[in-house]
Amino acid sequence: MFPGIGVLTNVFGIVAGGMIGLGFGRLISARLQKTLTVACAVSVIFLGLTGTVKEMLVLTGDGTVGLTGTYRMLASLIGGALLGEVLNFEDRLEDFGVWLKKRSGSSGDTRFVDGFVTTSLTVCIGAMAVIGSINDRLLADPSVLFAKTALDTIIVMIMSASMGKGCIFSALSVGVFQGAIFFAAGFLQPVMTAEALSALSAVGDILIFCVGTNLLGLPHIRVANFLPALVIAVLWTYC
Repeated sequence: MFPGIGVLTNVFGIVAGGMIGLGFGRLISARLQKTLTVACAVSVIFLGLTGTVKEMLVLTGDGTVGLTGTYRMLASLIGGALLGEVLNFEDRLEDFGVWLKKRSGSSGDTRFVDGFVTTSLTVCIGAMAVIGSINDRLLADPSVLFAKTALDTIIVMIMSASMGKGCIFSALSVGVFQGAIFFAAGFLQPVMTAEALSALSAVGDILIFCVGTNLLGLPHIRVANFLPALVIAVLWTYC
């Protein structure tokens, strides 16, 4: 195994899953595509919800159930939303999606940008992307990213079947995001303590939950503009 194989495998896994889903989507009816979208939305919501509960739910000394990190979560989401709206990540990601749509000859695909943005957020947000890329670089251990690849391949396959070609281009987002972490691993490793990773996971899973609600067609949440919340959650653990 050479350093970087985990990141490359994740990228190729997403492309492969997307191509399979795209081919499958062309063979099924519009009604079944809609049903697959709902199934994908429920799956993403479930992944986000269970991940958040796992990180924040604790048993207290008297045997009752409680929540930990509530103030951190509130500060991260509110502060991240304010900073994200100033930097306007959502529109920047959508503009990039529009550029990809034109460059890929998909001008007639009305769901291209939505598929690209939604899938990119789903496969990029989370602790597996961060710790997996760090391990891939410093330990030459791609096992975390191999596990993430298996999950991403299935998710992107389902999304591509219902949302089209744009989902496949989320491989670019994963390559850039995890590639940046891979090359910055020397700096990030001492920062990403167990507590910091737990905070990142809790907030990241909340954002994944929001991606799922968007897929269901509920009032739209500009999830990309909440991405600074991930940084705030990690910084909070050092306060």
